[in-house]
Amino acid sequence: MHSSRCILLTFISISLLPRVVAQNTAAPDLPSAPSAVSQEKKNQGKAQQSAPSVQGASGAQPEAAPPGPKSAASVPQNAAAPPGAETGSSSTDEPTATFRRRVNEVNVVFTVTDKHGRYVNDLTKNDFSIIDDQKPALEVRSFHRETDLPLQVGLLVDASNSVRDRFKFEQEAAIEFLNQTIRPRYDQAFIVGFDVTPEVTQDFTDNTDLLSVGVRGLRPGGGTAMYDALYFACRDKLLKAPQTGPTRRAIILLSDGDDNQSHVTREEAVEMAQRAEVSIYAISTNINGGGSHGDKLLERIADATGGRAFFPFQLREVSDAFSEIQNELRSQYALAYTPANLAPNGSYHSIEILAQNHKGLRVRSRHGYYAPTN
Repeated sequence: MHSSRCILLTFISISLLPRVVAQNTAAPDLPSAPSAVSQEKKNQGKAQQSAPSVQGASGAQPEAAPPGPKSAASVPQNAAAPPGAETGSSSTDEPTATFRRRVNEVNVVFTVTDKHGRYVNDLTKNDFSIIDDQKPALEVRSFHRETDLPLQVGLLVDASNSVRDRFKFEQEAAIEFLNQTIRPRYDQAFIVGFDVTPEVTQDFTDNTDLLSVGVRGLRPGGGTAMYDALYFACRDKLLKAPQTGPTRRAIILLSDGDDNQSHVTREEAVEMAQRAEVSIYAISTNINGGGSHGDKLLERIADATGGRAFFPFQLREVSDAFSEIQNELRSQYALAYTPANLAPNGSYHSIEILAQNHKGLRVRSRHGYYAPTN
């Protein structure tokens, strides 16, 4: 009996390997946020009334497609789950024990500017107070002036038809930014182009030549699914990227902000960015000088995640925006604090960092985070 069982388990492990590899190398599945799941159910209901091979108008995958990752609320826990945890094996069958320790500690990276917009880099821990869910933090456990923090950067480029006018120039400006920002053996970046679906043209690397090839490989396409692309980049790339210490995670988003194809909502995309501790820096591709509906959406997304939105009108201002983002990524503070009340219930906590004893200073950070769950 024991030998037969071992042979069966070995066969199962080998047979699953090609499927895992295929999922990693194929085009990403549609994000499985709550709104996307609801839409998929509607599409399945419609499909039962028509031919099985016909897709819905929203472009949802047919039922034979492999299921996508689970919802946004379960991502941090699923990422940490040990392999094989879902098989239902008893504890006596596990060869090794998995030890988990939850630390009630929140990490925040933030930027401080004066009333003229200049970065302030010489403040200390005593210059700040932290309000977590309207209560003062119990303790600031660590504080650093992080002017040299390792970077994990995702460059997301809108490749829809609506951004064709300045597409070539924006590609070259993005390449210049990557060449000046990504340091070998220290920083990492990846490239995603998106129209109706996100496509990784270059995965995480510190090789700026490969990143340049990935940017130049982008081609304008069809509609725009910006929220899906943000959700995918945060959940499937940055949230799962290994970290050996404090790291600055950011997304540089080039888009006109007009989304007409996404399965997830703006709120779900922002929530996933907050879970992944990602700041979003948006560079508008509109040429009307700002104020459009898409520009307002870009500004809201950037503000909620502790980033900034830029609205270049002339071509040279696109390069200026990239330079400003580079300066900000090198002008950071990082602190870790203990909240007054952090129950493991997955609830949302607001964050407010105040620069005390100094007038006219502005602190920019993500607006909040989600508590862990058991």
